[in-house]
Amino acid sequence: MPQLALTGGPKSKSKPFPAWPIHDERERQAVLEVLESNVWWRTPGTRTLKFEQEFAAFHGAKHGIAITNGTHAIEVLLTALDVGPGDEVIVPDSTFVATASAVLYAGAMPVMVDIDEATQCIDPALVEKAITPRTKAIIAVHLGGHPADLDKLSEIAAKHKITLVEDCAHAHGSEWRGRKVGTFGIAGTFSFQQSKNMTAGEGGIIITNDDAFERKARSAHDCGRLPGEWFYSHFSYGSNYRLSEWQGAILSVQLTRLDDQTKRRHANGRLLDKLLADIPGATPQKHDERCTRNGQYAYIFYYDKSHFGGAPTKQFIAAMNAEGIPNQAAYPPVHGLDVFQNGSYRRRLCAEQAQEEHPFLQAKFPVTERAAWECYWVPQYCLLGDEQDMHEIAAAVKKIQRHAAELG
Repeated sequence: MPQLALTGGPKSKSKPFPAWPIHDERERQAVLEVLESNVWWRTPGTRTLKFEQEFAAFHGAKHGIAITNGTHAIEVLLTALDVGPGDEVIVPDSTFVATASAVLYAGAMPVMVDIDEATQCIDPALVEKAITPRTKAIIAVHLGGHPADLDKLSEIAAKHKITLVEDCAHAHGSEWRGRKVGTFGIAGTFSFQQSKNMTAGEGGIIITNDDAFERKARSAHDCGRLPGEWFYSHFSYGSNYRLSEWQGAILSVQLTRLDDQTKRRHANGRLLDKLLADIPGATPQKHDERCTRNGQYAYIFYYDKSHFGGAPTKQFIAAMNAEGIPNQAAYPPVHGLDVFQNGSYRRRLCAEQAQEEHPFLQAKFPVTERAAWECYWVPQYCLLGDEQDMHEIAAAVKKIQRHAAELG
């Protein structure tokens, strides 16, 4: 008789994971209040301003600038840093395309480097090797919610007088040495797209403690305006990246749950670390002791097919899904995306830079390649479950390993 759910056996998962997004009467009331106020636009409104202040304070920052989405948040940040044609920005090869495409939007060159195999975050040693006279900034991506090595990256940025920024799209509430991420570089960006740890469907924010940067970024996100000036004064390049009052109202409510949800995700992540430690071939993303809280956008573990009868990763994913454990696809390597391999990215660069040889096109990124094609990502909402849910995730992995012969 078949044992795996994929081949007709019973599922490992006995009850559903929590539904996402989580909402209740408070979100409904917040939206109704915006509706009935007739103030739906951020500029005269108060809801989005309130959320900016609350989110920044929660992360230990002075300023928050709510943005239309996480991609735009990086674009606005780079605009405020005066990143432009001829510049280079170092990014990890393992990230969502937006980290690199925002650099192209600024007219600059994203320089991809490989990641640390244990944490899957950008490798500081490779960052330092990639620095050139053109390097304007380093973007640290906190993959899956685990912070990149902010000690080493801060040291490298200071040593070379390069700006460090943080892409915190996965890391709401994550901490490094007890301090929340987004405040180690000049600024941090977050996303509120529906899969993220708190959401309004779409949305983003920039947080910072730098007053001068905040002024430039706020102007860039609001058509080049400056606070306190005439509405039709436009002092520098900017566009309309403003968040609506609807989203600001919802996000204020979502924020009230974030601390408790982050504690639960972190605790369940550490429980899974222990449970998977007993399963050969399932190696969790390393939890660095300096990460005092992991926002845990996903629980990531390496899959070694040699311990599962040689079944390829896609087959393991199908088997886990059949057992009732959802998977969130890992990011493909940025350097291998069509936009780079077909050369269309060059149209965003200045003439000199566009015509140069770009070594990353032929470079090897072995750690990123492995992370892309040999990992399983358990989505963040699963980590809002209870201990039984975590034990059932581990049980599904063990079951597939025991009956790997059924995978053919």
